[in-house]
Amino acid sequence: MIYLELFWSFIQIGLFSIGGGYAAMPLIQNQVVDIHPWLTMAQFADIMTIAEMTPGPIAINSATFVGIQVAGLPGAIIATLGCVFPSCVIVMTLAFIYYRFRGLTVVQGILAGLRPAVIAMIASAGISLLIMAVYGQRSLPADLTGVNIPAAAIFLTAFIVLRKWKPGPLWVMAGSGVAGVLLYSVF
Repeated sequence: MIYLELFWSFIQIGLFSIGGGYAAMPLIQNQVVDIHPWLTMAQFADIMTIAEMTPGPIAINSATFVGIQVAGLPGAIIATLGCVFPSCVIVMTLAFIYYRFRGLTVVQGILAGLRPAVIAMIASAGISLLIMAVYGQRSLPADLTGVNIPAAAIFLTAFIVLRKWKPGPLWVMAGSGVAGVLLYSVF
């Protein structure tokens, strides 16, 4: 039964995660934390962090990691297949349709209309992870107290460095990791 639930959950994620892995984060969170309490929010944040650092697509990595956490190796395989299957069918169908009708204005309008939704989903995932890192909970507290000072400092520093000097993201992540080790050993 758990295998069927994993497969169905990740088929839904794969079916509705237009825009890539970052856009899939809120969908994955909803399935594995809210609907099926397979993971806590802290475990979800850890899995998403590992999925981002691991080579490969984030949605597939997270499906694999969630599957292994919930049901071992068979769960990882089933969750990964569930995540990939709808994408394969959709991409093949869209490629056929686009190839046949790429010159139509309607097709160009549909593609232009999807962009804002993808941006909103990515922003939602980023804000959720930021709130989790800075406040240690899923939603903003009413009084905005209890800020995790080292996490907020690392975030602000990384944001400024990325915007001002535009280094590679891997360097910023490595620097943030080193800063985290140093700051959390002091605080």
